[in-house]
Amino acid sequence: MFLKVQLPWNVIIPAENLDAKGLMLQRSIVVCLLADFAKKRATKDLGYYLAVSTLESIGEGKVRQHTGDVLFPVVFSGITFKIFKGEILEGVVHKVLKHGVLLRCGPIENIYLSSMKMLDYRYVPGENPVFLNDKTSKIEKDVVVRFVVLGTKWLEAEREFQALVSLEGDYLGPVS
Repeated sequence: MFLKVQLPWNVIIPAENLDAKGLMLQRSIVVCLLADFAKKRATKDLGYYLAVSTLESIGEGKVRQHTGDVLFPVVFSGITFKIFKGEILEGVVHKVLKHGVLLRCGPIENIYLSSMKMLDYRYVPGENPVFLNDKTSKIEKDVVVRFVVLGTKWLEAEREFQALVSLEGDYLGPVS
C-alpha cells in the first residue's frame, strides 16, 4: 500500500556548499535531502521510501562547532510503500523453486509463495521449471501473480521486508 507521510529530517550542508544567496542554499538543502532519503531505503514503521513530494518547511540552521557544517531541520511530505497482512497485491515471479516461487512487488524483492499455498498447482521440473494446474494455468518466471499477504517480516540488517503470501482466495493466481 502506498502511504503519504510527513517526515521531520535533519539535513547537513557542508561548509563549502554554503552561499550568501538563499536560492543556492535551498537548492543545496534539497539535493542533500534527496541524497539522504535515497540512502535510507526503508524503515520498519513506514516501509520503503519512494519519493519526496513537497518540502514543507526549512528550520533555522545550526552551525556544527568542529566542522563548520550547518544542520537544517526540515519537514517534508513523501510517499512510502509498505505491505500489510490481508492485503491483495500483484507481483512478478523472478525465481521458480521446487517448494514455491519468489516474487517481486514494487521495491520488495523477497516475497515467497509456497507450493503449500498453491493447492491446485503441481511442480513440473525442467530447464524452465513451472507450476501447472488442471485448468492449464501456469506460474513461471516473469508471470504476474495476484496474491494475498499472510505475513511480513522486517530485516533490520538488510533494511528490507520479506513476505509470505498465498493464492488461497477468490480471483487470486496468474493474471492474464
